[in-house]
Amino acid sequence: MPTSQQLIDRLTAIPYTGANSEIIEEMGYTHQVLPAELQSIQPGQSIAGRALTVTGERTNGLPRDDYFLPFLKMLGSIGPGDIVVSQPNDATVAHFGELSCETAKFRGGRGAVIDGGIRDIDYILRLGFPVFARYKTPQDIVGRWRLTDCNVPIAIGEVRIHAGDFVVGDRDGVVVLPQSVAEEVIAKAEAVVHTENAVRKAILEGVQPVEAYEKFGRF
Repeated sequence: MPTSQQLIDRLTAIPYTGANSEIIEEMGYTHQVLPAELQSIQPGQSIAGRALTVTGERTNGLPRDDYFLPFLKMLGSIGPGDIVVSQPNDATVAHFGELSCETAKFRGGRGAVIDGGIRDIDYILRLGFPVFARYKTPQDIVGRWRLTDCNVPIAIGEVRIHAGDFVVGDRDGVVVLPQSVAEEVIAKAEAVVHTENAVRKAILEGVQPVEAYEKFGRF
């Protein structure tokens, strides 16, 4: 049985959300694509790894450390292969920034997917750390938002995400693969990429699209 890291390596080699989305839906999982508004801050960048889930809440009037310390503890828990996947339940502040990305990358993190905000864009782009987010803002969390829990089930749009699920993203968006079926999905995605290469070759050799579909079963 492959290790989690081996599956991440295989998923990284085929960061093709189209194939993964089709396959997981064919297996009966019809709500695995995150909302279209969650896009990479650097078009063309891909992401693949294992979900470290985060959730939080809007709150005010707390001591400064009550905002910072839970977030810093989360950053310290990031391990190799992790992607921070956050449902902040907020649409006003930046939930990740340059130092967060620097820390995550140093600890072996593979990126962040945030149903919320991001800041320090220019620094993060130079860092090359993949981030998918809903919006950008310079506004800080202090006095406005705090992290409340990690590695608990969260929902982004219609997608239910558990700690340890696999996450893959590219220019088209982000797909979540439940941990229990990730190995099967990845194996099928590898086969689909091989098949689509054969379809492409046939089309470029003049084969009619319907004929290619009937021969290879995909298009």
